[in-house]
Amino acid sequence: MSIAQNSSSAGLGSGAENLAGSHVAVRILAATLVVSLCSYVYLGRSSRKKLEAAIANQHHCEPVIPFVPYRWPLALDLLKRQYDILFSDHTFEGLTPYFGMAGTCCIHLFGATGYFTTDPENVEAILSTNFEDFGLGSRRLASFPLLGEGIFAQDGAEWKRSRELIRRQFARVQKQTLQAFAPHVEELVSGIAEAAVDGRVDLKPLMFEYTLNTTTALLFGEPHSSMAKEERDAVRDNFDYAAFGCGIRVRLADAAWLYSPTKFKKACKAVRDWATFFAAKAIKFKDEFGEEAAAEKYAFIIDLWKEMQDFELVRDQLLHVLVAGRDSTASLLCWTFFHLVRNRDVLERLQREIASVPTDGDVTREQIQKLPFLRCCLNETLRLYPTLPMNLRFTNKATVLPRGGGPDGKSPVLLPKGSGIVWSVYHLHRLESIYGPDPRVFRPQRWEGGDLMKKARPGAGYVDFNGGPRLCLGKDFALMEASYAVIKILQAYPNIRLAPGIPNEPVGAERQTYTIGLSPADGVHVSLT
Repeated sequence: MSIAQNSSSAGLGSGAENLAGSHVAVRILAATLVVSLCSYVYLGRSSRKKLEAAIANQHHCEPVIPFVPYRWPLALDLLKRQYDILFSDHTFEGLTPYFGMAGTCCIHLFGATGYFTTDPENVEAILSTNFEDFGLGSRRLASFPLLGEGIFAQDGAEWKRSRELIRRQFARVQKQTLQAFAPHVEELVSGIAEAAVDGRVDLKPLMFEYTLNTTTALLFGEPHSSMAKEERDAVRDNFDYAAFGCGIRVRLADAAWLYSPTKFKKACKAVRDWATFFAAKAIKFKDEFGEEAAAEKYAFIIDLWKEMQDFELVRDQLLHVLVAGRDSTASLLCWTFFHLVRNRDVLERLQREIASVPTDGDVTREQIQKLPFLRCCLNETLRLYPTLPMNLRFTNKATVLPRGGGPDGKSPVLLPKGSGIVWSVYHLHRLESIYGPDPRVFRPQRWEGGDLMKKARPGAGYVDFNGGPRLCLGKDFALMEASYAVIKILQAYPNIRLAPGIPNEPVGAERQTYTIGLSPADGVHVSLT
Protein backbone atom coordinates (compact mmCIF):
# COMPACT_ATOMS: atom_id res chain seq x y z
CA MET A 1 0.00 0.00 0.00
CA SER A 2 2.80 2.35 0.90
CA ILE A 3 4.74 1.45 -2.21
CA ALA A 4 1.69 2.01 -4.39
CA GLN A 5 1.00 5.37 -2.82
CA ASN A 6 4.59 6.46 -3.27
CA SER A 7 4.51 5.35 -6.86
CA SER A 8 1.27 7.26 -7.49
CA SER A 9 2.66 10.37 -5.83
CA ALA A 10 5.77 10.13 -7.95
CA GLY A 11 3.62 9.90 -11.11
CA LEU A 12 1.59 12.94 -10.12
CA GLY A 13 4.73 14.87 -9.36
CA SER A 14 6.22 13.98 -12.70
CA GLY A 15 3.00 15.06 -14.52
CA ALA A 16 2.87 18.36 -12.66
CA GLU A 17 6.49 19.00 -13.50
CA ASN A 18 5.81 18.24 -17.16
CA LEU A 19 2.76 20.53 -17.16
CA ALA A 20 4.71 23.32 -15.47
CA GLY A 21 7.49 22.79 -17.98
CA SER A 22 5.02 23.08 -20.84
CA HIS A 23 3.67 26.36 -19.46
CA VAL A 24 7.19 27.71 -19.14
CA ALA A 25 7.93 26.67 -22.72
CA VAL A 26 4.77 28.38 -23.98
CA ARG A 27 5.66 31.55 -22.10
CA ILE A 28 9.17 31.49 -23.50
CA LEU A 29 7.82 30.93 -27.02
CA ALA A 30 5.28 33.73 -26.64
CA ALA A 31 7.90 36.09 -25.24
CA THR A 32 10.23 35.17 -28.10
CA LEU A 33 7.52 35.88 -30.66
CA VAL A 34 6.67 39.23 -29.06
CA VAL A 35 10.34 40.23 -28.91
CA SER A 36 10.82 39.08 -32.51
CA LEU A 37 7.76 41.00 -33.69
CA CYS A 38 8.82 44.14 -31.82
CA SER A 39 12.32 43.80 -33.22
CA TYR A 40 10.92 43.34 -36.73
CA VAL A 41 8.73 46.42 -36.41
CA TYR A 42 11.51 48.45 -34.83
CA LEU A 43 14.12 47.40 -37.37
CA GLY A 44 11.65 47.90 -40.21
CA ARG A 45 10.74 51.34 -38.92
CA SER A 46 14.39 52.16 -38.33
CA SER A 47 15.28 51.00 -41.84
CA ARG A 48 12.42 53.03 -43.31
CA LYS A 49 13.46 56.11 -41.36
CA LYS A 50 17.03 55.78 -42.64
CA LEU A 51 15.75 55.44 -46.21
CA GLU A 52 13.51 58.49 -45.80
CA ALA A 53 16.38 60.49 -44.31
CA ALA A 54 18.61 59.53 -47.24
CA ILE A 55 15.94 60.61 -49.75
CA ALA A 56 15.37 63.86 -47.86
CA ASN A 57 19.10 64.62 -47.86
CA GLN A 58 19.45 63.74 -51.53
CA HIS A 59 16.67 66.15 -52.55
CA HIS A 60 17.43 68.82 -49.91
CA CYS A 61 13.96 68.44 -48.42
CA GLU A 62 12.65 70.71 -45.69
CA PRO A 63 9.59 70.16 -43.47
CA VAL A 64 6.27 71.85 -44.18
CA ILE A 65 5.95 74.62 -41.62
CA PRO A 66 2.38 75.99 -42.02
CA PHE A 67 -0.20 73.85 -40.27
CA VAL A 68 -3.87 74.15 -39.38
CA PRO A 69 -4.16 75.14 -35.71
CA TYR A 70 -6.49 73.16 -33.48
CA ARG A 71 -7.84 73.38 -29.93
CA TRP A 72 -9.31 70.02 -29.03
CA PRO A 73 -7.35 66.81 -28.28
CA LEU A 74 -6.45 64.82 -31.39
CA ALA A 75 -7.63 67.84 -33.43
CA LEU A 76 -11.23 66.67 -33.17
CA ASP A 77 -12.40 70.26 -33.60
CA LEU A 78 -10.97 70.20 -37.14
CA LEU A 79 -12.91 67.03 -37.89
CA LYS A 80 -16.11 68.63 -36.62
CA ARG A 81 -15.43 71.74 -38.69
CA GLN A 82 -14.91 69.60 -41.80
CA TYR A 83 -18.31 67.96 -41.43
CA ASP A 84 -20.00 71.27 -40.69
CA ILE A 85 -18.60 72.53 -44.00
CA LEU A 86 -19.55 69.32 -45.83
CA PHE A 87 -23.20 69.72 -44.90
CA SER A 88 -23.26 73.45 -45.64
CA ASP A 89 -24.35 75.06 -48.90
CA HIS A 90 -20.85 76.41 -49.58
CA THR A 91 -18.66 73.36 -49.16
CA PHE A 92 -15.60 74.49 -51.10
CA GLU A 93 -15.87 78.15 -50.18
CA GLY A 94 -15.92 77.04 -46.56
CA LEU A 95 -12.51 75.42 -47.05
CA THR A 96 -10.97 78.57 -48.55
CA PRO A 97 -9.39 79.78 -45.25
CA TYR A 98 -7.47 76.50 -44.99
CA PHE A 99 -6.27 76.31 -48.59
CA GLY A 100 -5.46 80.02 -48.44
CA MET A 101 -2.96 79.58 -45.61
CA ALA A 102 -0.11 78.53 -47.88
CA GLY A 103 0.58 76.77 -51.17
CA THR A 104 1.26 73.61 -49.18
CA CYS A 105 0.18 73.04 -45.60
CA CYS A 106 -0.04 70.18 -43.13
CA ILE A 107 -2.75 69.05 -40.75
CA HIS A 108 -2.33 66.96 -37.61
CA LEU A 109 -5.30 64.70 -36.98
CA PHE A 110 -5.51 61.69 -34.64
CA GLY A 111 -1.77 61.90 -34.15
CA ALA A 112 -1.03 61.52 -37.87
CA THR A 113 0.14 64.20 -40.30
CA GLY A 114 -1.59 64.83 -43.60
CA TYR A 115 -0.93 67.41 -46.28
CA PHE A 116 -2.89 69.59 -48.66
CA THR A 117 -1.75 71.76 -51.53
CA THR A 118 -2.73 74.16 -54.30
CA ASP A 119 0.80 74.42 -55.70
CA PRO A 120 0.71 73.59 -59.44
CA GLU A 121 4.19 72.03 -59.27
CA ASN A 122 3.01 69.63 -56.58
CA VAL A 123 -0.22 68.86 -58.42
CA GLU A 124 1.77 68.00 -61.53
CA ALA A 125 4.06 65.74 -59.48
CA ILE A 126 1.10 63.84 -58.01
CA LEU A 127 -0.75 63.49 -61.31
CA SER A 128 2.17 62.95 -63.67
CA THR A 129 5.82 63.16 -62.64
CA ASN A 130 5.61 60.87 -59.60
CA PHE A 131 2.38 59.15 -60.58
CA GLU A 132 3.58 55.67 -59.62
CA ASP A 133 4.35 56.81 -56.06
CA PHE A 134 0.70 57.49 -55.24
CA GLY A 135 -2.36 55.28 -54.80
CA LEU A 136 -6.07 55.74 -54.15
CA GLY A 137 -5.95 54.36 -50.62
CA SER A 138 -9.40 54.12 -49.04
CA ARG A 139 -11.39 55.37 -52.06
CA ARG A 140 -12.37 51.82 -53.05
CA LEU A 141 -13.81 51.19 -49.58
CA ALA A 142 -15.77 54.45 -49.76
CA SER A 143 -17.35 53.92 -53.18
CA PHE A 144 -17.74 50.14 -53.20
CA PRO A 145 -21.40 49.98 -52.03
CA LEU A 146 -22.44 52.06 -55.05
CA LEU A 147 -19.86 51.38 -57.76
CA GLY A 148 -18.29 48.05 -56.90
CA GLU A 149 -15.02 47.13 -58.61
CA GLY A 150 -14.06 49.50 -61.43
CA ILE A 151 -11.61 51.94 -62.94
CA PHE A 152 -12.06 54.81 -60.49
CA ALA A 153 -11.34 52.60 -57.48
CA GLN A 154 -8.38 50.68 -58.89
CA ASP A 155 -4.60 51.01 -58.88
CA GLY A 156 -1.76 49.18 -60.58
CA ALA A 157 -2.31 46.40 -63.09
CA GLU A 158 -6.08 46.23 -62.53
CA TRP A 159 -6.44 49.93 -63.27
CA LYS A 160 -4.28 49.70 -66.39
CA ARG A 161 -6.39 46.83 -67.71
CA SER A 162 -9.64 48.69 -67.04
CA ARG A 163 -8.32 51.87 -68.61
CA GLU A 164 -7.28 50.10 -71.79
CA LEU A 165 -10.68 48.45 -72.13
CA ILE A 166 -12.53 51.73 -71.68
CA ARG A 167 -10.04 53.69 -73.79
CA ARG A 168 -10.86 51.50 -76.78
CA GLN A 169 -14.53 52.33 -76.47
CA PHE A 170 -14.02 56.08 -76.27
CA ALA A 171 -11.60 55.91 -79.20
CA ARG A 172 -14.36 54.17 -81.18
CA VAL A 173 -16.90 56.80 -80.15
CA GLN A 174 -14.58 59.68 -81.02
CA LYS A 175 -14.30 58.43 -84.61
CA GLN A 176 -18.05 58.54 -85.03
CA THR A 177 -20.05 61.63 -85.94
CA LEU A 178 -21.98 63.61 -83.35
CA GLN A 179 -25.31 62.36 -84.70
CA ALA A 180 -25.65 60.19 -81.60
CA PHE A 181 -26.33 63.35 -79.59
CA ALA A 182 -29.03 64.66 -81.92
CA PRO A 183 -32.13 62.85 -80.56
CA HIS A 184 -31.16 63.54 -76.96
CA VAL A 185 -30.56 67.24 -77.62
CA GLU A 186 -33.90 67.45 -79.43
CA GLU A 187 -35.53 65.86 -76.39
CA LEU A 188 -33.73 68.35 -74.14
CA VAL A 189 -34.78 71.37 -76.22
CA SER A 190 -38.42 70.29 -76.38
CA GLY A 191 -38.34 69.34 -72.71
CA ILE A 192 -37.30 72.87 -71.79
CA ALA A 193 -40.40 74.27 -73.47
CA GLU A 194 -42.63 71.64 -71.88
CA ALA A 195 -41.25 72.29 -68.39
CA ALA A 196 -41.57 76.08 -68.65
CA VAL A 197 -44.26 77.83 -66.62
CA ASP A 198 -45.00 81.34 -67.82
CA GLY A 199 -41.81 81.19 -69.83
CA ARG A 200 -39.69 80.32 -66.79
CA VAL A 201 -37.85 77.02 -66.25
CA ASP A 202 -35.15 75.42 -64.09
CA LEU A 203 -32.59 73.89 -66.48
CA LYS A 204 -30.78 71.82 -63.85
CA PRO A 205 -32.96 68.65 -63.76
CA LEU A 206 -33.23 68.73 -67.56
CA MET A 207 -29.44 68.88 -67.94
CA PHE A 208 -28.97 65.86 -65.68
CA GLU A 209 -31.64 63.95 -67.61
CA TYR A 210 -29.93 64.84 -70.91
CA THR A 211 -26.48 63.63 -69.83
CA LEU A 212 -27.96 60.49 -68.30
CA ASN A 213 -29.64 59.75 -71.63
CA THR A 214 -26.50 60.26 -73.70
CA THR A 215 -24.34 58.25 -71.30
CA THR A 216 -26.77 55.33 -70.99
CA ALA A 217 -27.16 55.27 -74.78
CA LEU A 218 -23.37 55.01 -75.07
CA LEU A 219 -22.97 52.38 -72.35
CA PHE A 220 -26.22 50.40 -72.41
CA GLY A 221 -27.21 50.75 -76.05
CA GLU A 222 -30.43 52.57 -75.23
CA PRO A 223 -31.23 55.82 -73.39
CA HIS A 224 -32.52 56.17 -69.87
CA SER A 225 -35.62 57.88 -71.32
CA SER A 226 -36.81 54.49 -72.59
CA MET A 227 -38.00 53.84 -69.02
CA ALA A 228 -41.23 55.16 -67.53
CA LYS A 229 -40.97 58.63 -65.95
CA GLU A 230 -41.67 57.33 -62.46
CA GLU A 231 -38.81 54.86 -62.76
CA ARG A 232 -36.50 57.54 -64.19
CA ASP A 233 -37.21 59.87 -61.29
CA ALA A 234 -36.55 57.09 -58.80
CA VAL A 235 -33.20 56.29 -60.42
CA ARG A 236 -32.23 59.98 -60.37
CA ASP A 237 -33.12 60.37 -56.69
CA ASN A 238 -31.27 57.19 -55.73
CA PHE A 239 -28.24 58.29 -57.75
CA ASP A 240 -28.07 61.62 -55.96
CA TYR A 241 -28.54 60.17 -52.48
CA ALA A 242 -26.04 57.34 -52.99
CA ALA A 243 -23.44 59.70 -54.49
CA PHE A 244 -23.77 62.09 -51.55
CA GLY A 245 -23.33 59.18 -49.15
CA CYS A 246 -20.16 58.11 -50.94
CA GLY A 247 -18.87 61.66 -50.49
CA ILE A 248 -19.30 61.31 -46.73
CA ARG A 249 -17.57 57.92 -46.77
CA VAL A 250 -14.59 59.32 -48.70
CA ARG A 251 -14.00 61.83 -45.91
CA LEU A 252 -14.07 59.03 -43.33
CA ALA A 253 -11.19 57.32 -45.17
CA ASP A 254 -10.46 53.89 -43.61
CA ALA A 255 -13.44 54.34 -41.31
CA ALA A 256 -15.85 54.61 -44.27
CA TRP A 257 -17.72 51.59 -42.96
CA LEU A 258 -19.03 53.78 -40.11
CA TYR A 259 -21.41 55.48 -42.55
CA SER A 260 -23.79 52.89 -43.94
CA PRO A 261 -27.38 53.84 -43.03
CA THR A 262 -30.26 51.79 -44.38
CA LYS A 263 -31.41 54.49 -46.79
CA PHE A 264 -27.91 54.73 -48.28
CA LYS A 265 -27.70 50.96 -48.77
CA LYS A 266 -31.13 50.88 -50.40
CA ALA A 267 -30.19 53.72 -52.76
CA CYS A 268 -26.98 51.95 -53.78
CA LYS A 269 -28.84 48.70 -54.38
CA ALA A 270 -31.48 50.46 -56.49
CA VAL A 271 -28.83 51.98 -58.75
CA ARG A 272 -26.95 48.70 -59.07
CA ASP A 273 -30.18 46.82 -59.84
CA TRP A 274 -30.94 49.39 -62.53
CA ALA A 275 -27.52 48.88 -64.14
CA THR A 276 -27.89 45.12 -63.77
CA PHE A 277 -31.13 45.22 -65.77
CA PHE A 278 -29.52 46.90 -68.77
CA ALA A 279 -26.32 44.84 -68.66
CA ALA A 280 -28.30 41.59 -68.40
CA LYS A 281 -30.42 42.68 -71.34
CA ALA A 282 -27.31 43.00 -73.52
CA ILE A 283 -25.91 39.63 -72.47
CA LYS A 284 -29.27 37.98 -73.12
CA PHE A 285 -29.34 39.56 -76.60
CA LYS A 286 -25.86 38.14 -77.24
CA ASP A 287 -26.98 34.65 -76.22
CA GLU A 288 -30.03 34.84 -78.47
CA PHE A 289 -28.68 36.59 -81.56
CA GLY A 290 -24.94 36.05 -81.42
CA GLU A 291 -21.94 38.14 -80.43
CA GLU A 292 -21.64 40.00 -83.73
CA ALA A 293 -25.22 41.29 -83.64
CA ALA A 294 -24.90 42.17 -79.97
CA ALA A 295 -21.67 44.09 -80.62
CA GLU A 296 -23.54 46.31 -83.07
CA LYS A 297 -26.26 47.19 -80.56
CA TYR A 298 -24.40 46.96 -77.24
CA ALA A 299 -20.78 47.64 -78.23
CA PHE A 300 -19.56 48.89 -74.84
CA ILE A 301 -21.02 46.01 -72.83
CA ILE A 302 -20.03 43.26 -75.23
CA ASP A 303 -16.44 44.47 -75.48
CA LEU A 304 -16.15 44.45 -71.69
CA TRP A 305 -17.75 41.02 -71.55
CA LYS A 306 -15.34 39.55 -74.10
CA GLU A 307 -12.39 40.62 -71.95
CA MET A 308 -13.77 39.98 -68.46
CA GLN A 309 -16.24 37.12 -68.79
CA ASP A 310 -17.66 38.24 -65.45
CA PHE A 311 -21.09 39.84 -65.37
CA GLU A 312 -20.64 41.67 -62.07
CA LEU A 313 -17.33 43.20 -63.17
CA VAL A 314 -18.92 44.34 -66.43
CA ARG A 315 -21.81 45.92 -64.55
CA ASP A 316 -19.48 47.66 -62.11
CA GLN A 317 -17.28 49.12 -64.86
CA LEU A 318 -20.39 50.49 -66.55
CA LEU A 319 -21.46 52.15 -63.31
CA HIS A 320 -18.07 53.82 -62.86
CA VAL A 321 -18.18 55.37 -66.33
CA LEU A 322 -21.87 56.19 -66.03
CA VAL A 323 -21.62 58.11 -62.77
CA ALA A 324 -18.67 60.17 -64.01
CA GLY A 325 -20.23 60.84 -67.41
CA ARG A 326 -23.61 61.86 -66.08
CA ASP A 327 -22.56 64.20 -63.30
CA SER A 328 -19.51 65.92 -64.79
CA THR A 329 -21.14 67.03 -68.05
CA ALA A 330 -24.44 67.96 -66.42
CA SER A 331 -22.59 70.13 -63.90
CA LEU A 332 -20.59 71.75 -66.72
CA LEU A 333 -23.80 72.65 -68.56
CA CYS A 334 -25.54 73.90 -65.43
CA TRP A 335 -22.75 76.28 -64.46
CA THR A 336 -22.27 77.45 -68.05
CA PHE A 337 -25.88 78.61 -68.36
CA PHE A 338 -25.86 79.80 -64.74
CA HIS A 339 -23.23 82.38 -65.74
CA LEU A 340 -24.24 83.05 -69.34
CA VAL A 341 -27.56 84.49 -68.24
CA ARG A 342 -25.79 86.55 -65.56
CA ASN A 343 -23.28 88.01 -68.02
CA ARG A 344 -25.26 89.46 -70.88
CA ASP A 345 -22.20 90.65 -72.83
CA VAL A 346 -20.74 87.13 -72.83
CA LEU A 347 -24.06 85.56 -73.82
CA GLU A 348 -24.60 87.95 -76.73
CA ARG A 349 -21.07 87.43 -78.03
CA LEU A 350 -21.51 83.67 -77.87
CA GLN A 351 -24.84 83.95 -79.68
CA ARG A 352 -23.20 85.93 -82.48
CA GLU A 353 -20.54 83.24 -82.86
CA ILE A 354 -23.09 80.41 -82.83
CA ALA A 355 -25.08 82.19 -85.57
CA SER A 356 -22.57 80.72 -88.03
CA VAL A 357 -23.95 77.21 -87.33
CA PRO A 358 -26.99 76.29 -89.48
CA THR A 359 -30.13 75.78 -87.43
CA ASP A 360 -31.24 72.88 -89.60
CA GLY A 361 -29.56 69.50 -89.42
CA ASP A 362 -27.05 67.99 -87.03
CA VAL A 363 -24.10 69.86 -85.59
CA THR A 364 -20.72 68.52 -86.72
CA ARG A 365 -17.39 68.32 -84.95
CA GLU A 366 -15.89 70.63 -87.56
CA GLN A 367 -18.53 73.29 -86.83
CA ILE A 368 -17.85 73.09 -83.09
CA GLN A 369 -14.11 73.42 -83.66
CA LYS A 370 -14.75 76.71 -85.48
CA LEU A 371 -16.36 78.22 -82.36
CA PRO A 372 -13.36 79.33 -80.27
CA PHE A 373 -15.35 81.56 -77.91
CA LEU A 374 -17.65 78.64 -77.03
CA ARG A 375 -14.58 76.69 -75.94
CA CYS A 376 -13.42 79.74 -73.93
CA CYS A 377 -16.77 79.73 -72.13
CA LEU A 378 -16.47 76.03 -71.31
CA ASN A 379 -12.85 76.48 -70.17
CA GLU A 380 -13.91 79.29 -67.86
CA THR A 381 -16.73 77.21 -66.40
CA LEU A 382 -14.36 74.30 -65.81
CA ARG A 383 -11.90 76.69 -64.21
CA LEU A 384 -14.40 77.91 -61.65
CA TYR A 385 -16.23 74.59 -61.23
CA PRO A 386 -13.84 71.74 -62.16
CA THR A 387 -15.15 68.21 -62.66
CA LEU A 388 -13.13 67.02 -59.64
CA PRO A 389 -12.95 70.05 -57.32
CA MET A 390 -10.87 68.19 -54.77
CA ASN A 391 -8.88 64.97 -54.86
CA LEU A 392 -6.87 62.73 -52.55
CA ARG A 393 -3.96 60.34 -52.85
CA PHE A 394 -1.84 58.25 -50.48
CA THR A 395 1.85 57.56 -50.94
CA ASN A 396 2.71 53.90 -51.52
CA LYS A 397 6.41 54.65 -50.98
CA ALA A 398 8.49 57.54 -49.69
CA THR A 399 8.38 60.27 -52.30
CA VAL A 400 9.14 63.95 -52.78
CA LEU A 401 7.00 66.99 -53.61
CA PRO A 402 8.84 69.72 -55.54
CA ARG A 403 7.77 72.57 -53.25
CA GLY A 404 6.25 73.47 -49.89
CA GLY A 405 9.10 73.00 -47.42
CA GLY A 406 11.16 75.47 -45.42
CA PRO A 407 10.38 79.00 -44.22
CA ASP A 408 9.66 80.27 -47.74
CA GLY A 409 7.74 77.16 -48.88
CA LYS A 410 10.01 76.71 -51.90
CA SER A 411 12.04 73.69 -50.82
CA PRO A 412 11.16 70.06 -51.68
CA VAL A 413 9.13 68.08 -49.18
CA LEU A 414 9.52 64.44 -48.18
CA LEU A 415 6.26 62.50 -47.91
CA PRO A 416 6.75 59.27 -45.93
CA LYS A 417 5.07 56.09 -47.09
CA GLY A 418 1.38 56.08 -46.22
CA SER A 419 1.02 59.87 -46.17
CA GLY A 420 -2.24 61.34 -47.39
CA ILE A 421 -2.31 64.47 -49.52
CA VAL A 422 -5.31 66.46 -50.75
CA TRP A 423 -5.13 68.95 -53.59
CA SER A 424 -7.91 71.41 -54.29
CA VAL A 425 -8.44 72.15 -57.97
CA TYR A 426 -11.23 74.50 -56.91
CA HIS A 427 -8.74 76.77 -55.14
CA LEU A 428 -5.88 76.13 -57.57
CA HIS A 429 -8.07 77.57 -60.34
CA ARG A 430 -8.58 80.74 -58.31
CA LEU A 431 -4.90 81.62 -57.84
CA GLU A 432 -4.08 85.21 -58.82
CA SER A 433 -0.53 84.12 -59.66
CA ILE A 434 -1.93 82.16 -62.61
CA TYR A 435 -5.27 83.72 -63.50
CA GLY A 436 -4.64 87.39 -62.78
CA PRO A 437 -6.21 89.90 -60.40
CA ASP A 438 -9.83 88.81 -61.07
CA PRO A 439 -9.80 85.01 -60.61
CA ARG A 440 -13.23 85.04 -58.94
CA VAL A 441 -14.90 86.60 -61.97
CA PHE A 442 -16.54 84.65 -64.82
CA ARG A 443 -14.59 86.09 -67.77
CA PRO A 444 -14.17 83.66 -70.71
CA GLN A 445 -12.15 86.28 -72.61
CA ARG A 446 -9.15 85.43 -70.42
CA TRP A 447 -8.69 82.22 -72.45
CA GLU A 448 -8.46 83.92 -75.84
CA GLY A 449 -5.17 83.67 -77.71
CA GLY A 450 -3.93 80.59 -75.84
CA ASP A 451 -1.41 82.41 -73.62
CA LEU A 452 -3.24 81.57 -70.40
CA MET A 453 -3.38 77.86 -71.25
CA LYS A 454 0.39 77.87 -71.82
CA LYS A 455 0.94 79.67 -68.52
CA ALA A 456 -1.40 77.48 -66.50
CA ARG A 457 -0.31 74.21 -68.17
CA PRO A 458 -2.92 71.41 -68.34
CA GLY A 459 -2.40 68.92 -65.54
CA ALA A 460 -0.56 71.46 -63.37
CA GLY A 461 -2.22 74.87 -63.00
CA TYR A 462 -5.31 73.92 -64.99
CA VAL A 463 -6.91 70.57 -64.22
CA ASP A 464 -10.21 70.43 -66.09
CA PHE A 465 -10.62 66.66 -66.47
CA ASN A 466 -7.89 65.44 -64.13
CA GLY A 467 -4.42 64.95 -65.64
CA GLY A 468 -1.49 62.64 -66.28
CA PRO A 469 -2.14 58.91 -66.83
CA ARG A 470 -5.56 59.30 -65.19
CA LEU A 471 -6.69 62.03 -67.59
CA CYS A 472 -10.41 61.49 -68.14
CA LEU A 473 -11.02 59.21 -71.12
CA GLY A 474 -14.39 60.83 -71.68
CA LYS A 475 -13.05 64.40 -71.98
CA ASP A 476 -13.71 64.74 -75.70
CA PHE A 477 -17.11 63.08 -75.35
CA ALA A 478 -18.09 65.48 -72.55
CA LEU A 479 -16.94 68.61 -74.38
CA MET A 480 -18.72 67.62 -77.59
CA GLU A 481 -21.86 66.68 -75.64
CA ALA A 482 -21.87 70.01 -73.81
CA SER A 483 -21.05 72.05 -76.92
CA TYR A 484 -23.84 70.43 -78.93
CA ALA A 485 -26.37 71.21 -76.19
CA VAL A 486 -25.25 74.84 -75.76
CA ILE A 487 -25.52 75.48 -79.51
CA LYS A 488 -28.99 73.99 -79.88
CA ILE A 489 -30.41 75.65 -76.75
CA LEU A 490 -29.17 79.11 -77.76
CA GLN A 491 -30.50 78.59 -81.27
CA ALA A 492 -33.91 77.50 -79.98
CA TYR A 493 -34.18 80.17 -77.27
CA PRO A 494 -32.37 83.32 -78.47
CA ASN A 495 -34.06 85.44 -75.76
CA ILE A 496 -32.93 83.30 -72.85
CA ARG A 497 -32.04 85.36 -69.77
CA LEU A 498 -31.93 85.23 -65.99
CA ALA A 499 -35.40 84.65 -64.58
CA PRO A 500 -36.93 87.64 -62.78
CA GLY A 501 -36.43 87.67 -59.02
CA ILE A 502 -33.37 85.37 -59.12
CA PRO A 503 -30.35 86.98 -57.42
CA ASN A 504 -27.16 87.61 -59.40
CA GLU A 505 -24.60 86.65 -56.75
CA PRO A 506 -20.86 87.07 -57.31
CA VAL A 507 -18.80 83.94 -57.90
CA GLY A 508 -18.35 82.11 -54.61
CA ALA A 509 -21.54 83.43 -53.01
CA GLU A 510 -23.77 81.01 -54.90
CA ARG A 511 -25.09 77.98 -53.04
CA GLN A 512 -23.40 74.78 -54.19
CA THR A 513 -24.20 71.11 -53.93
CA TYR A 514 -21.66 68.33 -54.40
CA THR A 515 -22.34 64.68 -55.20
CA ILE A 516 -20.00 63.32 -57.87
CA GLY A 517 -20.01 66.72 -59.57
CA LEU A 518 -20.40 70.28 -58.29
CA SER A 519 -23.67 71.96 -59.32
CA PRO A 520 -25.81 74.98 -58.33
CA ALA A 521 -27.85 74.12 -55.24
CA ASP A 522 -30.72 76.41 -56.22
CA GLY A 523 -30.91 75.30 -59.84
CA VAL A 524 -30.50 77.27 -63.06
CA HIS A 525 -33.63 79.39 -63.37
CA VAL A 526 -34.01 81.14 -66.72
CA SER A 527 -36.67 82.99 -68.68
CA LEU A 528 -37.13 81.96 -72.31
CA THR A 529 -38.96 85.02 -73.66
